[in-house]
Amino acid sequence: MGEAALGAFCWIELGTTDLASARSFYTKLFGWTPQESPEYTVFLSGGQPAAGGYLLRPDQRAEGVPPHWLLYVRVSDADVIAARAGQLGARILAPVFDAMGQGRMAVIKDPAGAVFAIWQPLAHPGFSAKGAGAFCWADLSTPDQTRAGAFFGELLDWKLWFAPNDPAGYAHISIGGHPIGGMLPPSARTPNTPPHWLIWIAVADCDATVAAAAAAGARICAGAQTMEKVGRFAVLADPQGACFGVITPASRA
Repeated sequence: MGEAALGAFCWIELGTTDLASARSFYTKLFGWTPQESPEYTVFLSGGQPAAGGYLLRPDQRAEGVPPHWLLYVRVSDADVIAARAGQLGARILAPVFDAMGQGRMAVIKDPAGAVFAIWQPLAHPGFSAKGAGAFCWADLSTPDQTRAGAFFGELLDWKLWFAPNDPAGYAHISIGGHPIGGMLPPSARTPNTPPHWLIWIAVADCDATVAAAAAAGARICAGAQTMEKVGRFAVLADPQGACFGVITPASRA
């Protein structure tokens, strides 16, 4: 499996209040295999790295950080990108540091308030899992697509494009002509919801996954629905409260 392109998503990471329960939940839901260490879990899908997970630190809990999924973007030089993000109006929540020799990273809050991480690979290139049980897309919920597009365009060379027959105004994000995610139109945002990224995991059967998640204690934030040429999808919150989406792409829906 090749590495993600520069500026593309390369890893997803769960911060949770109960790592043992989260390991059990996601293992059953997606068929992931956890590789456990005292402080970090790597989830495998089909034998390939799919995601990571860790227990939220006491200082994070004290600051009110909720269980969440964090989205990583691959960069060539984390120090340069973090500095540039600050110049563009972002807040650096965690300055660049060496993650145990696996890579150099920083956690950043964009000017509107959505949090993401940057990753300069060293020993760990990121996820390589594909198909059912793997990350496949990410959506940014932000109050100002234009502002977000300008920020990420300057920082990561993202390009936005809009489908000509989509009156809703969903913005597609691309790198080198390849789509990697999107930005929701303001009309699709839930009022008073802070800006955030939503990760999407591909599944073979959306309805069966939703039912299994509910039986395991998950909350159904948006029930299964179908969008033509996109697929059948739903938004869930795991038993600790971390939100994520599941989708059976149109080719398999």
